[in-house]
Amino acid sequence: MPIYEYRCQECNRTSSFFTRSISQAVEPVCSSCGSQRMERLMSAFAHHKTVAQVHEESGSPPAFPTPDYYSDPRNIGRHVEETFQKHDVELPQSIREKIDAARQGVMPKELDV
Repeated sequence: MPIYEYRCQECNRTSSFFTRSISQAVEPVCSSCGSQRMERLMSAFAHHKTVAQVHEESGSPPAFPTPDYYSDPRNIGRHVEETFQKHDVELPQSIREKIDAARQGVMPKELDV
């Protein structure tokens, strides 16, 4: 589901437009001034890190049970990841996405297992 960004040629502000598919036509209208004179921009993209990369860059999280164990976002889902790895089972993508989102501050409302 792509997000396209456009810059208004009237007010020079940037607007983002979400589409359900790449083939869906986008007819951008400036969200600030309503102009249809929009210029498409090169959008930034997200790069998700693996747990190993996070630990490598910032050090391993403290071992349980330290007082700050639960306040360290690197520990969110850590037990789940370790359990799947211990049993040599691949972590489902839906769970991986929820853990990654939680580490970024977006807490899941429900889990589809």
